[in-house]
Amino acid sequence: MKEEFIISAYTENTIGLLNRITVIFTRRHVNIESLTVSESALKGISKFTIVVRTERALVEKIVQQIEKLVEVLKAFYHTNDEMIYQEIALYKVSTETLTSSNTIEQLVRKHGARILEITKDYTVIEKTGHEKETQDLFEGLNLLGVGVLQFIRSGRIAITRSPIEKLSEFLKVRDAILSKQDD
Repeated sequence: MKEEFIISAYTENTIGLLNRITVIFTRRHVNIESLTVSESALKGISKFTIVVRTERALVEKIVQQIEKLVEVLKAFYHTNDEMIYQEIALYKVSTETLTSSNTIEQLVRKHGARILEITKDYTVIEKTGHEKETQDLFEGLNLLGVGVLQFIRSGRIAITRSPIEKLSEFLKVRDAILSKQDD
């Protein structure tokens, strides 16, 4: 049975690594639903956050393959329930449409969105939330006849619900092993 999983891979920041990671998914015919790469809390370490919809056995194999890459320190997979996650969406609408009625402002407030920038030609609205929440605002704006000029949603960002970050534990064990090898 297919489920949605969030894969977190902690890596060195190396040219070409993104390509080598995505090839692992391509070979297994698994589509990447969302991909975000950023610095992690550890200096010099990047974090890939990858969302896929597949079977558990296949995601386990994918994580094992990712970990075989030299630049990858550790990779994990989680279900949505094990993570706290968000996406950000930006909506560009005509300022004239926005100011012609307070209905749009009410919709923006109802969805917990905020206005980032207003010019005479356009207004940019920002909404942070889960994919369904950002999509609901997009559809709501279109239903009001706003005519969204541009819409973009980021990839997912996520952290574990667990109070202990598994990467920190992994690095402690690895460092202990390496120090024993140096003796």
